[in-house]
Amino acid sequence: MKLNKISNLLLATTIALTVSAAAQAQSRDTIQIAGSSTVLPFSSVVAEEFGNNFAQFRTPVVGSGGSSGGLRQFCQGVGANTIDVANSSRKIRPNEVEACKENGVNEIIEVKIGYDGIVFASRTDAALFKLEPQHVFLAQAAEVPQNGKLVANIYTRWNQIDKNLPDQEILLAIPGSNHGTREVYEEKVVKPGCETLPLVQSMEKDAAKKVCTAMRTDGRVVEIAGDYTETLARLTAQKDAIGVFGLSFYEANRDRIKVATVSGVEPNLDTIISGEYPVSRPLFIYVKGAHIGVIPGLQEYAQFHVSEGMSGFGSVLESAGLIPLSDDERAQMTQNIKLKKSL
Repeated sequence: MKLNKISNLLLATTIALTVSAAAQAQSRDTIQIAGSSTVLPFSSVVAEEFGNNFAQFRTPVVGSGGSSGGLRQFCQGVGANTIDVANSSRKIRPNEVEACKENGVNEIIEVKIGYDGIVFASRTDAALFKLEPQHVFLAQAAEVPQNGKLVANIYTRWNQIDKNLPDQEILLAIPGSNHGTREVYEEKVVKPGCETLPLVQSMEKDAAKKVCTAMRTDGRVVEIAGDYTETLARLTAQKDAIGVFGLSFYEANRDRIKVATVSGVEPNLDTIISGEYPVSRPLFIYVKGAHIGVIPGLQEYAQFHVSEGMSGFGSVLESAGLIPLSDDERAQMTQNIKLKKSL
């Protein structure tokens, strides 16, 4: 009997907390969104168009803060004091899913919205770069191979790494660790570049990982915690700087910056869709399932985001630089939202 009473008490408490959270969320009638600076311009366009097309709902409020920051806010809990949607330029990590669930965020709806490429760009009046992943690793590494051993990075100019690169000071402006772009940059450029080196290939796994991830601290690599406009400002101030951007930002600023090729491939919509360009990634929004039916318009907003007219081929978001999903992927995302399919 005592166990039954305890079970009933726990059940009643859980129901009360859920109802309380729902009631708290219901006190807010505007969708709150935060996260990736790469997804930010797309999400802002969707929010504005949503407000124009759905008069019964308020225009969503969109903030930045980076993928990690947005997912951290998203996973804080359920209720009016937590956001409804996290924008992310990378897939949510297992530890983030765990953190969400520890805080009662059990319904995480993952929605892929399209694709983007990561580009290396410099001022239009700077030298033209033809980069390989190995070049980028050697430019940013704390230690580099010399005569069969590792030494503190000796490279100060790009043509010291490869005589075919410009005779220009090394200055890399890369995204801070709060950005999803940083993870893709490391996984698809820095790590592969490091692993091409014979000395690294001869090392044990843990030692090799340490070499591949250690970054020089002499000021030639600058981590940008803010959005891409801050990186662009760095290029504007310093002609030798090369910045890491999303393709969509580059497309919107072609009059101010130009891109490098990577492994001989120029980044554009065609080379990213085909998979020819090696540094591309999917973009996501994460929707809080517990807020659907509580925050007005949340499910409608998510469906609108992946609708053909909004983000398909020939859509508003494609013209803004988003690389659309295939028809099959779009249909799957729409179904996931409709059914509230959670991770």
